[in-house]
Amino acid sequence: MQFRSIIRIVGLLLALFSVSMLAPAGVALIYRDGAGVPFVVTFIILLICGFVCWFPNRRQKRDLKARDGFLIVVLFWTVIGSAGSLPFLLVNSASVSVADAFFESFSALTTTGATVLVGLDDLPKAILFYRQFLQWFGGMGIIVLAVAILPMLGIGGMQLYRAEIPGPVKDSKMTPRIAETAKALWYIYLSLTVACAIAFWLAGMTFFDAIGHSFSTIAIGGFSTHDASMAYFDSYAINMITVVFLLISACNYSLHFAAFASGGVHPKYYLKDPEFRAFIFIQVMLFLICFLVLLNHHSYDTYYEAFDQALFQSVSISTTAGFTTTGFAQWPLFLPMLLLFSSFIGGCAGSTGGGMKVIRILLLTLQGFRELKRLVHPRAVFTIKLGSKALPSKVIDAVWGFFSAYALVFVICMLALIATGMDELTAFSAVASTLNNLGPGLGEVSLHYGDISDSAKWVLVISMLFGRLEVFTLLILFTPAFWKN
Repeated sequence: MQFRSIIRIVGLLLALFSVSMLAPAGVALIYRDGAGVPFVVTFIILLICGFVCWFPNRRQKRDLKARDGFLIVVLFWTVIGSAGSLPFLLVNSASVSVADAFFESFSALTTTGATVLVGLDDLPKAILFYRQFLQWFGGMGIIVLAVAILPMLGIGGMQLYRAEIPGPVKDSKMTPRIAETAKALWYIYLSLTVACAIAFWLAGMTFFDAIGHSFSTIAIGGFSTHDASMAYFDSYAINMITVVFLLISACNYSLHFAAFASGGVHPKYYLKDPEFRAFIFIQVMLFLICFLVLLNHHSYDTYYEAFDQALFQSVSISTTAGFTTTGFAQWPLFLPMLLLFSSFIGGCAGSTGGGMKVIRILLLTLQGFRELKRLVHPRAVFTIKLGSKALPSKVIDAVWGFFSAYALVFVICMLALIATGMDELTAFSAVASTLNNLGPGLGEVSLHYGDISDSAKWVLVISMLFGRLEVFTLLILFTPAFWKN
């Protein structure tokens, strides 16, 4: 293990992250809300800490191995999540505890969107912008951004990329060089953010709200600058824009790259992808179920309102964004639990969505059908194909391993929450929401997480990290084999 090289890289990344504090400081200067000093102080502290880590190890330039990449990713998210809590602690108007500050920071960076803050409409603009900005960074992953820069510093980036990018198959690259891949991802990410912000602004949002909500929409985070979330705007147009960009962001970014690299958006690149077709099928079915149940129970006055609410909430929850326009927890029958369970599927691999990813659920389904066929024809040989490509058994084994590890982490976190005194429904939904990086839950956490105990918040911070790093990246550090030479 190249520990000195790892400390050097973490120092560089921490210094890079410190620069992001200047953006909310600039917002504080523009709006004159008096919240700029904490961000400047945080910038100085993080820059010094980054320099202290980097300077003694500045000559440690060695190639990274796979284990080094995993450790750097975990260290970085832990360190950055902790560092990101400083502004919340330093801003007097926020008045948060240490547990609350860490919870809010990790929730933003992991794009979970669960909040402990109330009275958002009265908070300084700088704090509101900072929350949205953290989500935007976390959406694609600051590590991927650093991958495009680290090669210039003499550091190979493929190990970081493999540890950070979500999905069961992590060896494929859109371009021959990993640095070019990371740049392509960020160009697409930035372009979608700008397009979303313009659309929100034209639909009636203020410039500040348009920028902030474009950050959280493309990141599939779910933070809002208002307590009422998207219901604050009460606009069918804004709801539809949100739905469109959530669906785009929940697709595999390699599909976006292939479509745009061909000189224009060609539907064939999307329609040929089995995961995309499964994703659209799931979205359509969820919407139809919600829409029909809401109509049957006369939950809304008009068909159009029922259509709007069913479409928005089904897409928002299933893609793990967590925006709300209504109290979906009070919807009739099984709809709240249905939407919560849909977040376990989440978005496509290689997207900014959370959950286990559509591709894994698709492969588990295909594996289930294969086992049924084997029961009928015990001597027959069946292969699992994704499209026209037969998948090797190691991919299926990896998916089963991921599923079992995901379930194990879920059960342990849920039991830990119950041990803190939380009721079963709230504990179940809180872990589901944080592990899937969703945000809103049921029971005591249907609106916010400010009323739960500090010990429960620390458990949920760990759950967020497991979800964002797709369980294995964090879990592998607890295996003895990882630390052996």
